[in-house]
Amino acid sequence: MTPKRKQKLFMFLGLVSLAAIAVGLTLYALRSNINLFFSPVQIVAGDAPFERQLRAGGMVREGSVSRNPDSLDVEFTVTDYVEDVRVHYSGILPDLFREGQGVVVVGQLQQDGWIKADQVLARHDENYMPPEVADALEAAGYSPADYQAKAAEVGKRIEAREAEGASQY
Repeated sequence: MTPKRKQKLFMFLGLVSLAAIAVGLTLYALRSNINLFFSPVQIVAGDAPFERQLRAGGMVREGSVSRNPDSLDVEFTVTDYVEDVRVHYSGILPDLFREGQGVVVVGQLQQDGWIKADQVLARHDENYMPPEVADALEAAGYSPADYQAKAAEVGKRIEAREAEGASQY
């Protein structure tokens, strides 16, 4: 091999090595920023990683919302009507958040099986269900339309309960 060819070969191998290192470092950095979606069934089954950023979604279980009157701390249960996951959140909830509606929470799964949420995302109209929630429900063998009907039924019960409470004043 001539010295000129040898020099070109080393240049080529050096560039390929640098490109491989750059791609590897980029993928390593992105790995820590990825937050995958998990349904309550997957979380209870142990598929979700502990203490890493993730998204979990489902419906807010009726009667599960409890607020601390002295702070902005809220606890509620996210369900896919098969399994439940408890969520702890400190902050202002979206205006559209309520029991029986679809939500997606962004946070970390703790060793005890509950999620410490950094962010809570709620639906934006009467017929909307987050796509991840709909996909998770379908994967579990349930139709999102069934859950929308169930959510509407829960919404009517909650509205009736609120109207009853308002009429007492």
